Amino acid sequence: MKKILIYIGILAVGLLLGWFFFGNSATKETAHNHSETAKMNQKWTCSMHPQIMQPEAGDCPICGMDLIPAETSAEGLNANEFSLTKNAMALANIQTSIVGNSTSKDAIIKLSGKIAENEEANVVQASYFSGRIERLNISSTGEEVRRGQLLATIYSPELFSAQQELITASSFKDSQPALYKAVRNKLKLWKISDSQIDQIEASGKVKQNFPIYATVSGTVSEKLVEQGDYVKQGQALLKITNLNTVWALFDVYENQIELFKKGQDIRVTTSAYPNKEFKKIVDFIDPTFNSATRTVKLRVVLNNANREFKTGMFVEGNIKNALSNKEQRLMIPSSAILWTGERSVVYLKTNPDEPIFEMKEITIGKQLGEQYEVVDGLKSGDEIVTNGTFTVDASAQLQGKKSMMNKEGGKTTTGHEAHLGMEISNTTENKRLKVSTKFQEQLKIVFNNYIKLKDALVKDDAENVIKEAKSTLNSLTNVDIKLLKDEKAHINWKALEKEIKSSVTSISDISNIKEQRSHFKHLSEHFISAIEAFGINEKVYSQFCPMADNDNGAYWLSREEKVLNPYFGDAMLKCGSVKQVIE
Repeated sequence: MKKILIYIGILAVGLLLGWFFFGNSATKETAHNHSETAKMNQKWTCSMHPQIMQPEAGDCPICGMDLIPAETSAEGLNANEFSLTKNAMALANIQTSIVGNSTSKDAIIKLSGKIAENEEANVVQASYFSGRIERLNISSTGEEVRRGQLLATIYSPELFSAQQELITASSFKDSQPALYKAVRNKLKLWKISDSQIDQIEASGKVKQNFPIYATVSGTVSEKLVEQGDYVKQGQALLKITNLNTVWALFDVYENQIELFKKGQDIRVTTSAYPNKEFKKIVDFIDPTFNSATRTVKLRVVLNNANREFKTGMFVEGNIKNALSNKEQRLMIPSSAILWTGERSVVYLKTNPDEPIFEMKEITIGKQLGEQYEVVDGLKSGDEIVTNGTFTVDASAQLQGKKSMMNKEGGKTTTGHEAHLGMEISNTTENKRLKVSTKFQEQLKIVFNNYIKLKDALVKDDAENVIKEAKSTLNSLTNVDIKLLKDEKAHINWKALEKEIKSSVTSISDISNIKEQRSHFKHLSEHFISAIEAFGINEKVYSQFCPMADNDNGAYWLSREEKVLNPYFGDAMLKCGSVKQVIE
């Protein structure tokens, strides 16, 4: 028994000595292997072009500068990916959704339109003889008239002569009946009734003025003459419309045409009667295409006996599309899409567990309600940004990644880099959406107020910041989205306007200048996107301060190349540089 205990003791001592001499070296070898692995996984990037990511040290293939080790946070990201902090995601209310197939069964398409006159019920009241309007009994449009109502009296030299001929011919009607009949028929051609002719003949007196009577009942929709005017035979005097029925005319975009057909059910609503819904059918689809607006007209006939609808009133139509209910489509919400020129882009979340994103160009098809069909670029199961898309796009630009206005990616050159011989990036018209000059003028008014708001921040004047924010908000509400005929421009502005309005409203509601500057950062990001997308026919400088927002950096817009920092004011007035010139 003692021998067994001795053997066990010797074995334990041997194991202890073996671990002491050999175990530590194994640990060192493991640590060395981990270090080697980390070294092998090290990525190298360019400080000027962060989209460059190389497995080993060397020169930047774009500018030739020495590559530097990529930060730890950048490890595992490909050249086009970028990350956001969870805090930034929460502040900007960035939301994502999973892309999936859906059928067209329950897809409700919303159409915008206006109430118009029923052209089939329009009548033009004309003068059947030339002369001068002695009295006009219609004073304004909108007046109701009845059939047979006296509209005007006209003095006509031609009728005066014809009446004299009638009186003369009546004395020879027995001996020259053909002549007498011809004179009477001449008067009838001018719509003089038999009773009126008989009255002239019986009295033997010439009438100075002749009446014009309404041939139909309705509402005067257009007044074409004034009292005292001279009119020719057949000239229009008034336009009379029967408003017992009216048309609702809806705009259908080019890529939606095949979704509609005559006889489809449609539900018409209007903000004038928010609790009413009018169930009708599609009466007509215009076969001609408007090349200016890229739309066709879809018509619905509405009963209007109670005069609920007024011409020019805006209406909305909700209609189920006419495609097969079994047809599967890859659909995404319109809020996920950004447009610039001919490109449509979304932001793909590449890691389901981390806020890592990548810009993706897609090809879109038909619009179904508030969603668009994706023809190419995404697949079912992909996760994309559906709210806060412009904020994500701004972050992509800040990090030098591919973005809406920067197709190739890469950091925009700073003012300091320009002194080194590099060119400042320019945004030109070929990257813009097509919009009218009038829309650009309205956007420029908003920009002018934005500049005043920025100047107030430069002066650390929180009270004036609130005042200018309210002015910016007022000018923003005056921008007429109906001026945007292009569908992509319409949706882009709708999304941008929402973000800009939210930021400006937040600024106007607070008096703490630090919080005002925080919201100004978000305002500037979205306003830069607006200026880049639509333009204001003026050179604008996009400037950047890397120290703003706790060293996260922030942009703003300026009319001048000279830097006056709105995020620090007098404390660091000239901190920053020009990042981009938008022309």
